[in-house]
Amino acid sequence: MKKFVIGIDISKKSTDWCVMEGRQVLEQTKVDNSVDELAKALRRMAKKHVMEHGEMMVCAEYTGKYIYPLTVACHNEGVFLWMENAYNISCDAKRERGKNDSVDARRIAEYARKNQDEARAYVLPDDKMAGLKSRLARRRDYSVERAKYLAKINDSKGFMSASEYKEALKEWRATVRHFDKLIDKLEKEISSIIQSNELLRRQDELLRSIPGIGETISRQMIASTSAFKAFPDGRKYCCHVGSAPFAYTSGTSIHSCNRVSYRADKEMKRYLHMAALTAATIRKSGIFVDYYQRKVAEGKNRMSVLNAVRAKLILTMFAVIRDNRPFDPNFNYFEEKIKINLAKS
Repeated sequence: MKKFVIGIDISKKSTDWCVMEGRQVLEQTKVDNSVDELAKALRRMAKKHVMEHGEMMVCAEYTGKYIYPLTVACHNEGVFLWMENAYNISCDAKRERGKNDSVDARRIAEYARKNQDEARAYVLPDDKMAGLKSRLARRRDYSVERAKYLAKINDSKGFMSASEYKEALKEWRATVRHFDKLIDKLEKEISSIIQSNELLRRQDELLRSIPGIGETISRQMIASTSAFKAFPDGRKYCCHVGSAPFAYTSGTSIHSCNRVSYRADKEMKRYLHMAALTAATIRKSGIFVDYYQRKVAEGKNRMSVLNAVRAKLILTMFAVIRDNRPFDPNFNYFEEKIKINLAKS
């Protein structure tokens, strides 16, 4: 248990801090969201309140790219950093009223103080993984923007005068070509990162041996799981992407069907849905096709069966990575691997 807890609410340009020792609030302050300023603040806090770095724990909500300065500052100063899901903190603070950044910092500190036994140290990704994630995110953004201009090209004809459409068409096509060049450049850089690292190259090769898993989904999986180090097993990842069904029952009056949670990585869920469609409905044969057709023939809802295929793809991906062996169509990944895991537990 850490003696001092620092709750930090992160925004784009600044961070709000709440420093606690037990239930006592020692200080609340605001610090610029930059590596240098955050590192200075950590050193100042330690000196002012006589804190050893080993006695300190910083807790903050995961807010995407804005966490980067704090993660680097804590890493450089050797301070324990816990990046918690914002939903968990908000649920814990439901009984409280009012909201501002200072109040949020205190709520984060209170949450961290009460739940220290659940704290997990945040580990900075290495340069290869950080570069891969950054390029995949930029490629996604450019692809979305490119699709917008393609839609303009296809949908605007007939709703503009011929002269205006002709002039706009030149600009839209030039913009699409610009995004094509950017995406092509990123694709080459992503391939270079994968091929230059033995672990990433091997994982990419193993994943692409699975039916329905192509280059895009393989690399998204590697980035999403931090090279399969961020999740202990496939079942945890199924929960992360919203493919694990949960029961919703209470007493004798509430007996809802099992359903997946809306708390999920929606982007990866879309990628895996496309993989499931490819593996189960587009391919002509294979274990995923056989499973899908058998369950649909039994009268199961098609979307529920596709969700099950998503889960089975995830379990298969984790299995081939764990065993360091390419996909074997004659091996039952869905039952035998589960039996092995149960025997170990």
